[in-house]
Amino acid sequence: MQVAGHLQEKKGYYYAVLSYQEATGKQKTKWISTKLPVKGNKKKAEAFLSDAKNKFVIPTTDVAPLSIAQTVGASANSGMADMLFADYMVQYLSIAKTRSIEETTYAGYCDSVNGKIEPYFRELGVTLGNLQATDIQLFYSKQLARVKASTVIHYHAIIRLAVTYARKMGFIRENPMEMVEKPKKNVFIGKFYDKDELNAVIKAAKGTKLELPVLFGGFYGLRRSEIVGLRWSAIDWSNDVFYINHTVTTPKVDGVKKIIAKDRAKNKSSLRALPLAPPVKEKLLELKAQQEVYRRKFKRSYNKEWLEYILVDEMGDLILPDYITAAWAGFLERNSFRKIRFHDLRHTCASLLLNNGKDRGVTLKHIQEWLGHSDFSTTADIYSHLDSTAKACSVGTMMDVVDLSACAL
Repeated sequence: MQVAGHLQEKKGYYYAVLSYQEATGKQKTKWISTKLPVKGNKKKAEAFLSDAKNKFVIPTTDVAPLSIAQTVGASANSGMADMLFADYMVQYLSIAKTRSIEETTYAGYCDSVNGKIEPYFRELGVTLGNLQATDIQLFYSKQLARVKASTVIHYHAIIRLAVTYARKMGFIRENPMEMVEKPKKNVFIGKFYDKDELNAVIKAAKGTKLELPVLFGGFYGLRRSEIVGLRWSAIDWSNDVFYINHTVTTPKVDGVKKIIAKDRAKNKSSLRALPLAPPVKEKLLELKAQQEVYRRKFKRSYNKEWLEYILVDEMGDLILPDYITAAWAGFLERNSFRKIRFHDLRHTCASLLLNNGKDRGVTLKHIQEWLGHSDFSTTADIYSHLDSTAKACSVGTMMDVVDLSACAL
């Protein structure tokens, strides 16, 4: 059989990763640098990979290689079953990458496998064929002592896909995931500011790079990716409306951080239109004029790649989500504000809407649409405990029909 191989990106360059199998059944890989930068060199890198596979000579002490793609239909007694589960999980990432998944999803799979799954199971030393449900369940239990259930659920997702694929391809006789219990999601209660705290934060952020992120996070409840993805073309100045129809994220893909801009949001409901408050409109018009001044001032030095985007600095560079998170922590410390996550500004927005909007008829359904949640249950699960208005109405109704005079002292 020929040597299996694939391209891998590392520190901005392509590497040819060749796979073959030792006589002992252990899978081995060899990394060869193509010395080709990732940008604009995919075809050249593919040609390099093909040539490297053809020229590679398997050491005489080893047997012919066996890759995942070459073992379709192989029996459970084949070399794949004898492969370390840790090695199989790393190889499965190559399969996952060929499927129609978002780069951000693939980046999450890589983080889960390379960060915790592969090191844990490599130390355990269990093979794919000997993997038991108890091995996976114990892994979950140990991780739950370290991180929240939501993180372990991410581990569960990629392990389930990989093991189910192994069973489908005949690498193993049974699927141990059928006996594994998925971790239960945490009941989430976010932190949030009251109205005085939020007003103070917005005031303190004025004139800084965090001014717009804080404004759109606290007033509109936007996610970081939505804030960074705001573009001038998404503003309808005549009707005072702006659209959330574009996002920017910065996941690590194959170890390299990438800026991924797309005309999509987290889910279909996240694509929404919101009213442009007069003070916000005034601020945006002021910012647009200022950006034109910077563009003329810095001329060729001004970064024209992000001209469509609202959230850029004086040199035209896009202000990225990671910067917002890092700058937010320092901003809170410098101004002695109570520490909450930047994402908690979104919860602040929801809590203020819910508990101060009863006179205008604001309900959880309205908040679902404002925040762009995919379904009502998500909003209810997160914010129903804050609905003091509904609870006050409920207790008032009960007091109208139930005589509590016997309870009085």
